[in-house]
Amino acid sequence: MLKLFVGKENIITFAKKIHKDMSRNGSGNAWKHRQWREHGLSGRPRNLKPRKLKCEPQYTFDQLYISPMRQKRRYTEDGQVFYDPIERKTNITGIRIFDEYVQYLSNGYSDLQAFADARGLRREDIDSMVFVLTGMRGVDFRLAYQMRMADELLRYTNMTVSEVAKRSGIGSANNLYLAYKRDFNLAPGYRRKAMRQPGDVGRYKL
Repeated sequence: MLKLFVGKENIITFAKKIHKDMSRNGSGNAWKHRQWREHGLSGRPRNLKPRKLKCEPQYTFDQLYISPMRQKRRYTEDGQVFYDPIERKTNITGIRIFDEYVQYLSNGYSDLQAFADARGLRREDIDSMVFVLTGMRGVDFRLAYQMRMADELLRYTNMTVSEVAKRSGIGSANNLYLAYKRDFNLAPGYRRKAMRQPGDVGRYKL
């Protein structure tokens, strides 16, 4: 069972985990700081002071978001349930690397370094591309993607908190808890109750 902490205790617990992981990975302070920065888990609201794009962004976040849901529930005339495939956007911008990146996030992956390395790029290249197309900082785009997906999974499925955390790319149940406290001041379970409407469970399938 996930042990929940509030206030300073959740930060202390996360810091101890980071220290333990850092020792195991042997990768020093750079790895530790990257983990904190990537997940926005500083214990304070995220610093939302991005560079300001001095023109209209070409794409909004909603245009680029790909839901993890692949089927939608339908009913026949006599009330029988069936599921229709949902058309998934795979070539949104026509910019191959960016479209691959959006699909990467949609599939629940979050390791930006691995994505960049596989294509001979730097992390900064990906973040700059995100900024040019959306006006959002790269880290804010990733976190928004993960939180939108986590919301969908909490609302429409009975996945556990740990399963939601893994599928959304947030990682662990503790990360998910801290992220929801950061953005909504709610634990994921309470957020699920607040969002869910009658008939939501089973409305979509992964």
